[in-house]
Amino acid sequence: MLFAAPVFALDYTKEILIGADFSGQDLTDSEFTKANLRDGNLSHTNLRGVRFFATNLDRANLEGADLRDCVLDSARLTRANLTNANLEGAFAANAKFEGAIIDGADFTDVLLRPDAQKILCSVAKGTNPTTGRDTRETLYCD
Repeated sequence: MLFAAPVFALDYTKEILIGADFSGQDLTDSEFTKANLRDGNLSHTNLRGVRFFATNLDRANLEGADLRDCVLDSARLTRANLTNANLEGAFAANAKFEGAIIDGADFTDVLLRPDAQKILCSVAKGTNPTTGRDTRETLYCD
């Protein structure tokens, strides 16, 4: 997977970024704490180590995004598209995933609340094309 040229970590704390297009960018270690990214396009974006604490990602497109080691604590990922995203090692306690699309997403070593895991397991399917891991297995479903 290729990303755009790396940039310096950016701070978008509490910014209103409804519908913003960050697709294909390298936002490594950036800060989006309490930002509003509803309907945002973060597809195929390098979001490694990004802080999305209490961020609104409702209906955001995170397809194919690299979310490894992100902080998603208290983030709202309701109806978000996480198809083929890699969330390995992310901290997602208290994150909300109702209605999220997670086909092929990799949740290896993601810290989730039991109720969130149950919601995700009810829709989990597919295999991540980058890691080769089965979504249901990474969520410890069954």
